[in-house]
Amino acid sequence: MGVLDHVSEYFDCSHGSKRHKSLQTVDVRVLIDCEGCERKVRRALEGMRGVRDVTIEPNAQKVTVVGYVEPNKVVARIIHRTGKRAELYPFVPYDVVAHPYASGVYDNRAPTGYVRNTEYDPHVSRLARASSTEVRYTTAFSDENASACVVM
Repeated sequence: MGVLDHVSEYFDCSHGSKRHKSLQTVDVRVLIDCEGCERKVRRALEGMRGVRDVTIEPNAQKVTVVGYVEPNKVVARIIHRTGKRAELYPFVPYDVVAHPYASGVYDNRAPTGYVRNTEYDPHVSRLARASSTEVRYTTAFSDENASACVVM
């Protein structure tokens, strides 16, 4: 083994490359009744590796975790450490959804200004996930549309 082989080991980037987790924000829905519950959830998450910041909104029943973490592991940690029921936050702002009052999107339990996220939910009606082009074509021949095709 020559000197060049020895030196090239220090500059070789092909071996030992790990795939790092990306910095992300995870929103979790947890029932928080009192300051004790809030403290319990905060302690469970702050001890987790990769967590940079924990923000708790008790009125919205929402915990926001920023860090190099996986969403499923955050939910599992809350369930295991606190014994509380937790799920990924199912609500998105009202402006994000194309049809906020469609069946399955509007939810009375959602905080003010939020509706249920229907992007990946197969149980929600197709209208809730439809684009504006689809809606334009499907409503063109509807009985409720006053300017519908006169041939019908």
